[in-house]
Order: sequence, then structure tokens, then C-alpha cells
Amino acid sequence: MELIKAYFPELSALQYAQLQQLGQLYKEWNSKINVISRKDIDHVYDHHILHSMAIAKFIQFKPGANILDLGTGGGLPGLPMATLFPETQFRLIDGTRKKITVVQAIKEELGLKNVVARHIRAEDMKERFDFVICRAVASLDKLVQWSTPLLSKKERHAFPNGLITLKGGYLEAEVESLPRGTYVDMVPLSHYYQEPFFEEKAIVYVQR
Repeated sequence: MELIKAYFPELSALQYAQLQQLGQLYKEWNSKINVISRKDIDHVYDHHILHSMAIAKFIQFKPGANILDLGTGGGLPGLPMATLFPETQFRLIDGTRKKITVVQAIKEELGLKNVVARHIRAEDMKERFDFVICRAVASLDKLVQWSTPLLSKKERHAFPNGLITLKGGYLEAEVESLPRGTYVDMVPLSHYYQEPFFEEKAIVYVQR
């Protein structure tokens, strides 16, 4: 939590308390359902919550915007982002029902009124969103295929509506696999965070 406070000094007391509680809830739930790697649960604040919050370093979501967390798993990056942007609406979806059960329970505990969690596949979604966000879900070509039909035509932000995903490793091949004319911006997380864990990780913004 000290790293979160250092990188996000503007957090309110409520937001700080919610994020601190979020890590504790993950540790409690992880003993019942494996929503975070059990080998990594001791690093829940830096490797998972702070990692998710990097999206807020890249873009500030506006009040009233609609954001979809595709393949949210246990609620990452959606729950930390919903904490940071309480006036933005977040829809968190996943194909695994037990993970959505965890997300629903945690969002109730945190009092997040701007989160709706659903057990549904992206292909079955009827709503449209300003941005689709996700974290380590699939290859870029699949993410673009799933997210593009879900993007609204109405623009609210300086960035055109698109996909924002947290990725790691060698990404050049994934970028090259995207259709011609796709705009891609990759920002290394080392631009935002100094810890070695983030050295080979990036935010990837894709707009068709």
C-alpha cells in the first residue's frame, strides 16, 4: 500500500481505504477460490492492484463514461479502476461464474455503486462502451476482435474509443498480426513505475 500511496498521492481517504480493503478481500477469497495465483498473493498490492491502476496513468476516464472490463477474472483491472473513478460506470464480465460471484461479493463489501458484474461472454453483450479494458486475457488479435463491436460511436475523451490492455513480454509479433490500418500505441509501465516487476510490461492502446 505504501507504493500505491507514493504513486497515487491524490487518493482520498476513502479510496485509499477501499484499495487497502480490496487487497485484504483478495487474500480472504483466494483461500476459497483461486482468483489470483497463490504463489503471488503476497504481492497483491503491487503486482495486481497497482498494476491495474497503471491505466489511470495513461488515461483519465470522464464522469458518465461506460467502461467494460473484458475477462475480469477476480475483478482486475476493473475494481481498482472503479475505485479511482467513482463517477464512471464499469461493467465487469467473465465466462467463469465463480469468479463473477467473487467480484460481486467484493464490490458489495467495498460499496462500489458504479460496478455491475455479469457472467456473460463478450459475444453476447448488447451494450456499447467508451473503452474496453483488460489484463492478460488473450492475444491482441483476439482482444481486438472481441472488443471492436462493443465500442460506442460517441466520443467523450481525447483518445478515440478503443481497447486498453495491460500486457507483458514480447509484443511486436502480436502487433504485427493486427489488421492493416489498426492504430497501436504501446507505453512501457517503466514510464510510470520504477520497480523491476514492471520493466517488461506495457499498456497497449488499440483503435480501429
